[in-house]
Amino acid sequence: MIGATTSFRSEVDADGVATITLDRPDRINSLTFEVYGELRDTFRWLKEHGPEVRAIVLRGEGPKGFCSGGDQHDIIAELFSRDMQGLLGFTRMTGALVHAIRTTRPPVVAALHGVVCGAGAVIAAACDVRIGAPDTRFAYLFPNVGLCGADMGAAYLLPRIVGLGRATEILFTGDWVHAERAEQIGLLNRVVPAERLREEADAFARKLAKGPAFAHAMTKRMLEYEAHVDFATAIEAEAQAQAICMQHPDFREAHEAWKEKRAPRYR
Repeated sequence: MIGATTSFRSEVDADGVATITLDRPDRINSLTFEVYGELRDTFRWLKEHGPEVRAIVLRGEGPKGFCSGGDQHDIIAELFSRDMQGLLGFTRMTGALVHAIRTTRPPVVAALHGVVCGAGAVIAAACDVRIGAPDTRFAYLFPNVGLCGADMGAAYLLPRIVGLGRATEILFTGDWVHAERAEQIGLLNRVVPAERLREEADAFARKLAKGPAFAHAMTKRMLEYEAHVDFATAIEAEAQAQAICMQHPDFREAHEAWKEKRAPRYR
């Protein structure tokens, strides 16, 4: 187990792949205040205290979908009773979850099926790689409930995945984006048969876990950092990042493995 939680399941296998499973299938894994907080804290813990974890799979239990967003009963009804400071406390907490996913050290692979909407769609966008079943369908439903499309980082993440024009349409309309279209525009990295979804996501995460964890963490960090800087700054940042990686034992281990014609044993 990664840590003690009551709102989802978690485990780490011998290869260093952590699996986090949203486990409220009767509610299509909708999010409560508790789920938000525990997921946030888990991804923060993985960033600071989880060196044995080399990759993460995030999935949802049950046949209906990955995640249907904020629970209408446990969250929405409660929000009507809050003042501005209370509402801001909630929106900052939900954003903190997405920030924790983006900044956690290991790469995060989302295994998606069925309904992926609202906050669930933003969480999926925050993952590094998204693998979906043919029934996967995304919706950033915020305008359908009288809210703006800029929620939990959606207006930051989505244009970087699908481009500004497509992101603008998706966030204005709240319309469903089905798996085939999602793959075409890059919202899904790949679509696989439903019966192979878990196997494919696990295999991809295991491939990452067997790779150079230090270098993968650096790649993730640089992808995030370079979105904010000019090209010259990015080139210099990559020069420094690669020089740091060249000092890491994994660089020498890869060379020794090549000379000895064997698989590298990365730290």
